Amino acid sequence: MSTVLTPPNVSRLADSDMQAVPAALARAALRARELAARTGTPLVVSRDGQLIEALVQADSHPPKEGQSPVH
Repeated sequence: MSTVLTPPNVSRLADSDMQAVPAALARAALRARELAARTGTPLVVSRDGQLIEALVQADSHPPKEGQSPVH
């Protein structure tokens, strides 16, 4: 499940560390999805303001901007 990452947002803060945050969050989300798929562990996500546990399919791809985070 390796995918090219594109940060969903761009930081407008001048601090160089803050510029790296969107890409780091995208990498962390991808790793969490990969781990959840490998171990069969539900991923906790927010949908419509509610926290839910959802299983991730091993062959699913990360969501595109504006899509639900779990298939």
